[in-house]
Amino acid sequence: MAIRLVTVAGPPSVGKTSVILRVLDLLREEGMALGVVKFDSLSTADREAYERRGLPALVGLSGGLCPDHFFVTNIEDCLAWGERRGLDLLVSESAGLCNRCSPHIDGVLAVCVVDALAGIHTPKKIGPMLRLADVVVITKGDIVSQAEREVFAFNVRLANPRAPVVFCNGITGQGAMDVAWHLRRAPATETLDGRRLRFSMPSAVCPYCVGETAIGETHHRGNVKKMSFDDHDRA
Repeated sequence: MAIRLVTVAGPPSVGKTSVILRVLDLLREEGMALGVVKFDSLSTADREAYERRGLPALVGLSGGLCPDHFFVTNIEDCLAWGERRGLDLLVSESAGLCNRCSPHIDGVLAVCVVDALAGIHTPKKIGPMLRLADVVVITKGDIVSQAEREVFAFNVRLANPRAPVVFCNGITGQGAMDVAWHLRRAPATETLDGRRLRFSMPSAVCPYCVGETAIGETHHRGNVKKMSFDDHDRA
């Protein structure tokens, strides 16, 4: 049987790793062979966290590149690594940077993790990472009031009406069983060749993307977007 791939994305420090650890603990008890690949920018200690639980883990650091662009050019090799290891399920955890990130693939189960502490309006500010996810996991719901939880979950459903919303506590593991239920039903991924991202990546063709540090219009080339100040000047 082909390996199952799951992409897990979300803003920084929402508890993605904690949720993944709790969920994979449950799936491993069922005899599944599991692995994780973590994409990040400069550094991460998550590999050690996974390996302490006996989970094979890869880490990819994008350095000066956009982590999403780095992800999409390396995920095929990561899938092949998981197949060589004989994994039943491979979880790809995103770096968790800008809310414009879009590391979801057609035909691959997509999970977005968001933090109830971020504010009730945060779901409106998150782009395709949330809007195109198959499952949305809300963390830290135990720290806010019942009313805040309900309003936050309501705004998540407004942003993505088709995805089931699950509350999960990465510390206690409460809710992890519900998330595991969805991961068990992830479709098999025989190959990523020819598959498509669910949404385009953020643009990365301005001079600052390739190392420019000088400020000034003479250094602006390629895909440059300027603000309009006309309305403000007339006010």
